[in-house]
Amino acid sequence: MPRRAPRLGSPEQAAIALLVELDISKAPIPIERIAKHLGAQIRYSPFDDEISGMIHIRDGQPIIGVNSLHHPHRQRFSIAHELGHLQLHRNVVVAGVHVDKEIPVLMRDAKASFGTDKIEIEANRFAAELLMPRSLLEQTLTERTLDVNDEKSIEVIAQRFKVSKQAMSHRINALLQA
Repeated sequence: MPRRAPRLGSPEQAAIALLVELDISKAPIPIERIAKHLGAQIRYSPFDDEISGMIHIRDGQPIIGVNSLHHPHRQRFSIAHELGHLQLHRNVVVAGVHVDKEIPVLMRDAKASFGTDKIEIEANRFAAELLMPRSLLEQTLTERTLDVNDEKSIEVIAQRFKVSKQAMSHRINALLQA
């Protein structure tokens, strides 16, 4: 896998800096600990299926809402994604978008999953690096032979990082193309 440093000021670099600051060097990444360190509360609630998570700031307190009906691995990615918004787009989070009963939120919705919105793309890149850091993933991949078409081996690695098989497959393919 080629070793290319993330560009200065990139979402990946922001995620790496946070991991270094908290001295986190093993998978799975303790996402709740990171949220607490950043002063964010996590609240789990059943949302419509197309909403994975949201963030808003109330009285200076970041609050991350996570869809309690989703798989725990998807919830971890949603939390990391919302932390990406908190770290990279705080001015947008503070301004907020009013959705449902005047709650200002940034939603992880269909638009975000299509990857067409710049801040959603950045939050996804931050989340991917935070939960599946390139350095830890490279270390894991050197420990085993990986066939990117072998779903079972991808699943084993995904379990180690506590992310979905789909997220891990996407991450590995993105790193191979970098």
